[in-house]
Amino acid sequence: MIYYSKQSISQEDIDAVVDVLKSDLITQGPVALQFEAAMCGYTGASHAIACSHGTAALHLACLALNIGKGDHVWTSPNSFVASANCALYCGAEIDFVDIDPNTLNISVAALSEKLEQRKKLHKLPKALILVHFAGNPCDMKAIHRLSIEYSFSIIEDASHALGASYQNRKIGDCYYSDITVFSFHPVKSITTGEGGMLMTNSKRLADTARLYANHGITRNRAEFDNQQEGEWFYEQKVLGFNYRITDIQAALGLSQLKHLDQFVAKRKTIAGFYTHELVGLPICIQQLTQDSCSSHHLYTISVQNGKFAEKEKIYQQMKAEGIICNCHYIPIHLQPYYQVKGFNKGDYPNAEAYYASSLSLPIYPDLKDEDFVVKTLKHILD
Repeated sequence: MIYYSKQSISQEDIDAVVDVLKSDLITQGPVALQFEAAMCGYTGASHAIACSHGTAALHLACLALNIGKGDHVWTSPNSFVASANCALYCGAEIDFVDIDPNTLNISVAALSEKLEQRKKLHKLPKALILVHFAGNPCDMKAIHRLSIEYSFSIIEDASHALGASYQNRKIGDCYYSDITVFSFHPVKSITTGEGGMLMTNSKRLADTARLYANHGITRNRAEFDNQQEGEWFYEQKVLGFNYRITDIQAALGLSQLKHLDQFVAKRKTIAGFYTHELVGLPICIQQLTQDSCSSHHLYTISVQNGKFAEKEKIYQQMKAEGIICNCHYIPIHLQPYYQVKGFNKGDYPNAEAYYASSLSLPIYPDLKDEDFVVKTLKHILD
């Protein structure tokens, strides 16, 4: 069976995890801090907070920016539900901006238009959560200009984009954003099993995120309200969460990070092969953002006639040949939970049209059967 994606685990990764299992500290030890430092070194960001999963990183980002009741947060409908749920966890109102049908990221034109409209209604967003869909960076420079003009913070949901770059800067350096978050789910660029990371250049945001990730507890004497009672003393400052990563997970991530560029290069090779071989077929592929390099987390195709029935036919026939494709994503606003909140079919036509016609082909570093994938797809389309 050929899956749409899966992890690549080496003996070096296994040995790194075993070393931690044999050590005295398997959860709150030194390896998580080493992983954070390595991520800062790779991306160029000043601060990193490793956490239990990408959803936790998104939630921490909202908490660090003090997003709460009465605030508005916007994101892309073409993403996993976590990109929107994180704002709701904080009591904020969520809204969406339709995608560019070519890049499949948030449309800068649609964003600019919506900002101008909402300015008149005094309902501008406190934060915008960008999604670098499939590892293809958003137009960060243009969106950053809008953030200055309309005074909103930027969170990059870079769950797909570790290893990608924009204007020769690594995604995650937060040059055009306040916070970037990564996911280390098994299908991502690197994996820790489950895990996530928050990156920022602000010490204040980093300290706040770390506080919330650790039950809201501090052991820093300078931050105590009461007199220290002994070396064991700690104080809870806010209602936090247990979003910490283990050293077991961090050891795997630290080992995987050494091979990240190699993983991305292999994904790029597979993506290039698909693009070359699929020329002339009745499908469309994602257009890469100018001045950027994708991490090629996904390779998506769209059936040109845009019919859901045609997409379903291709999916089932590929599956019958042992090739498991996937669909990224069901637009968030079409989920029953969000429709109860007042969102309706037709609200974001570009995202809906993309969903109706799109499939994700297999792409991962250990894939050996991309030629079979192409031959099978060509046969089905013929």
